[in-house]
Amino acid sequence: MDAKRRLRERLSQPGPLLVAGAHNGMTAKLVEEAGFDAVWASGFEISAAHCVPDANILTMAEQLGAASWMVKSIDIPVIADCDNGYGNAINVIHMVKAYESEGISAVCIEDNVFPKRCSFYAGVKRELAPVEEHAGKVKAVLDTRTSDDFLVIARTEALIAGWGMEEALMRGRAYADAGADFVLVHSKSTEPDEVLGFAEQWDRDTPLVCVPTIYKTTSAQTLYDGGYQIVIYANHVLRSGIKAQREALATIAREQTCASVDDLVVPKNDVYELIGVPQMKADEKTFMPSGGQRVGAVILAAGASPELGELTQDRPKAMLDVKGKPVLGHQVDALNAAGIKDISVVVGYKKEAVDLPNLKTYSADSSQGEVASLMEAAGELDRRTLVLYGDILFDQEMVERLLQSEGDVVLVVDRSNLEGRPNRDLVHTVNGETGSGQRFLKGTRSDTLERIGQRIEDPNGEWIGMLMLSKKGAEGLRELYEGLDEGPVHEAESLATAALTDLLQALVDKGLTVNTIDTYKGWMEIDTFEDYQRAWAQMR
Repeated sequence: MDAKRRLRERLSQPGPLLVAGAHNGMTAKLVEEAGFDAVWASGFEISAAHCVPDANILTMAEQLGAASWMVKSIDIPVIADCDNGYGNAINVIHMVKAYESEGISAVCIEDNVFPKRCSFYAGVKRELAPVEEHAGKVKAVLDTRTSDDFLVIARTEALIAGWGMEEALMRGRAYADAGADFVLVHSKSTEPDEVLGFAEQWDRDTPLVCVPTIYKTTSAQTLYDGGYQIVIYANHVLRSGIKAQREALATIAREQTCASVDDLVVPKNDVYELIGVPQMKADEKTFMPSGGQRVGAVILAAGASPELGELTQDRPKAMLDVKGKPVLGHQVDALNAAGIKDISVVVGYKKEAVDLPNLKTYSADSSQGEVASLMEAAGELDRRTLVLYGDILFDQEMVERLLQSEGDVVLVVDRSNLEGRPNRDLVHTVNGETGSGQRFLKGTRSDTLERIGQRIEDPNGEWIGMLMLSKKGAEGLRELYEGLDEGPVHEAESLATAALTDLLQALVDKGLTVNTIDTYKGWMEIDTFEDYQRAWAQMR
């Protein structure tokens, strides 16, 4: 239904129609999200957002541009604050054509002279237009509009100007008699007595509108019971925003870290939702040529590494320097070289040290398990996704082989000698064999996983910490996780502490096929100081 029609229909229902001010598409979206019936395209807010007084300094085109973005951003009606119509009745005719064509549902014009002054500016010159002149503007709106659903609110500033109740009533009646759909009476009294007194003496059928900025303790229901059908909260989005932004900026300036304002800002994903990024993704998938299958990557780098001592005192293991670049930087280079550009990192321990560009980050508790960390980035598992640990080094070739693999869940398994250090992620596959004397062509062998974990009795390979999920495989992984209870999972004491190996074994136990591809060395894990030394020695 057209927004203008929705506004008129809502007005036929009981209860006050609640309206909140906004100054751009984002703030209008927040008003809609909060459940208000309509948005007030506030001249005060729009002017302030441009850092100029509310005094007709901005042009009609600038005010209309802001209101137009609000219409495009939301489904609820937009009521535009049009000051005094930007001039005389001839200007009003032009205004109505422009605003109605942009989908605005209603306009409000006030009887201040041009250039207007904000109602609450103390000590400034204030004059009101002659009653006949403003009534003529109202008639111009009615004669110009193409739909009766495009409403006009006539606003009188008589009480603001100190001209008294009789003047306010006289003006309101004249505007109602000229055909205004609503009459707005404004007051700067800290009590609602003036506006309620006006309503008590109101003797026209034209419904009333008020803006309780100053008589701020009065509820909308009290005003509705007193005779006001529309209640406008005109400038609270801007004012609350200034307070929040001041606090955030002062904190950053003092602490000089982004993390210092984590509790003051919303996650970026909240912004993405508000501005329609999920819809953009869907539209890209529907209407744009794919240029090949889009693949993302999620790197798990949240855990602490006490076994590395002072090396990780001020950074996570993924940010350890290896020949002038952090481990994470080497990983990103290999992924980018293979065509994977959409990379997310789950951070936790010393997360402020993860400062590489062009990465999306998700926060996890460093004490939780790998599965819980991965699920912090569950929104990224909406396509084919490469999941990997943040402490391994590998060549681009390894990524390309995974990209060429088939199957919904595919692991890379190293078939070289398994003897050596403990705590490896061991696997047993159906047909695999191990041994340093084994010969085969890379990428020509695939197998099926039977068991995985650190306590496998008859392993024939080691998982290197990389797996490829198809979109179907990612969905299956998420569904399995959501269906598990909080108790033990495979080798883990609880779901909260479960490793990826525990979830992969749960997939196998459920009867789902997990495929493997073989490698013979060609990768490196940094788990100990000796590993770190070896990485420096062998990294090209």
